[in-house]
Amino acid sequence: MPKFQTLVLSFVVSMAGLPALSQGVGSLSDGSLSMGQKVEEAPAAPAAAPTQEATSEIIGDWDLQCAAAGPEPRPCRMYQLLRDQSGNAVIEVTLFKLKDPAGEAVAGATIVVPLETLLTGQLTMAVDGTNATKYPFSFCNQVGCFARIGLSQADVDAMKKGNAATLSVIPAIAPDQLVSATMSLSGFTKAFDSAAPASE
Repeated sequence: MPKFQTLVLSFVVSMAGLPALSQGVGSLSDGSLSMGQKVEEAPAAPAAAPTQEATSEIIGDWDLQCAAAGPEPRPCRMYQLLRDQSGNAVIEVTLFKLKDPAGEAVAGATIVVPLETLLTGQLTMAVDGTNATKYPFSFCNQVGCFARIGLSQADVDAMKKGNAATLSVIPAIAPDQLVSATMSLSGFTKAFDSAAPASE
């Protein structure tokens, strides 16, 4: 039997049972249908005033961002967006002091690079072209790939004395090439010395 005729037959059969069904539930006018009960709406709460999560102070080429509220001293972080030779934003750096340094690290940084970076190539950082150091990537998400690095007192001192640091990564689609961006150290000393340690 064609599919359309089958559907029509099914519809006719289902309709045939409606009189018996309607007898079981009563008619529409016998009061058997619930009309529902209105629910009183609670008065709308007044809109909360917008809160500022962080203050921002530009020091040299660094953006010193500190918590806008909370107990003093309020934790801070130093932020800089790095661009490649074509002016494209390629690397994001967030640097912070450690509240209770454990081991060699006195500061840390979270560095975000684009997706499709060759992770096994790691991240390379060199201050004024010397003492290049490689750091592994921790994870990737839809934002990019993250390297969470520790900085020793010697690293911080080198940044305070230096002019710029070069950060380099290898593209996964071009493993024979190197993409580099310059991290300016202008204002680094003042921003770092002004920053309160990050909270735990």
